[in-house]
Amino acid sequence: MLKLPIITSLAIVLLAFCTQVTAQEGPEVNLEETGIWNGLYLKVRLSERFGYYGEHHYRSRNAIDDVNSFIGRPRQVYNRAGLNVYINDYFEFVVGPTMVVNFSPDPGSDLYESYTLEHRIWHQWLFRMPTMGRVKMYHQFRFEHRWKKDNDVGAEYDYTNRYRYKMFMYIPINKRKIEKNTLYFSPSMEIFMHSGGSIGFNPFEDFRTYNGFGYVVNNNITLFAGHMWTLGQKSSGYQYKTSHIFRFNVFIGLDTRKKGNSIPKINLGY
Repeated sequence: MLKLPIITSLAIVLLAFCTQVTAQEGPEVNLEETGIWNGLYLKVRLSERFGYYGEHHYRSRNAIDDVNSFIGRPRQVYNRAGLNVYINDYFEFVVGPTMVVNFSPDPGSDLYESYTLEHRIWHQWLFRMPTMGRVKMYHQFRFEHRWKKDNDVGAEYDYTNRYRYKMFMYIPINKRKIEKNTLYFSPSMEIFMHSGGSIGFNPFEDFRTYNGFGYVVNNNITLFAGHMWTLGQKSSGYQYKTSHIFRFNVFIGLDTRKKGNSIPKINLGY
């Protein structure tokens, strides 16, 4: 398991890199997208060792002629499912399929297919650190094997691999720990790398900061809203794109073994 000082150093290096990229005159950095992502997350504990994990998203993006509009075109319908395996209180992993519907960047244009299907196999390792006062910290490693194609008419499928690392925290605000009726803050940072035959000068796919507030409604439902800023490398290698996304999520956690009124051991914010 990676030690906290190493992770902290990595975070500092990444933030310094992003600051340098956005500040220097050499690379081209442009705001290319704003949007709103809505998500439903499901986590069902079926037994001591196994459970079901699912994510279902609808993502919209800005109108073609107004990058600051946040809405105007559908972007994706995103469905991820998996078998959740619980090793102990500090480590669990998930493996399963993903199906993504990618909509045309220019609806109605004859140059693009109205939608394409993207298939993935994914697996994720989640490490929970010992609680530090009120703070819960997690390290998440996610690997995705993707078969996707552009919406250009006649485009062919391309296979790539994606490697993701995310660090995130839960910090309760109005209570000492996360329980029913708790308001909490969750900061996070995530880096994306990818590889494949079509990946030449842009191995760095994306860097994200995603920060928001959650509210535990009851023992099974949590609401979350936040803002995500991204920085991504384009295929040229020296051009970068940024985005601003508002995200609204509902998290549902169920435990078929549960007795009493304790909140299921779910991860409320990823």
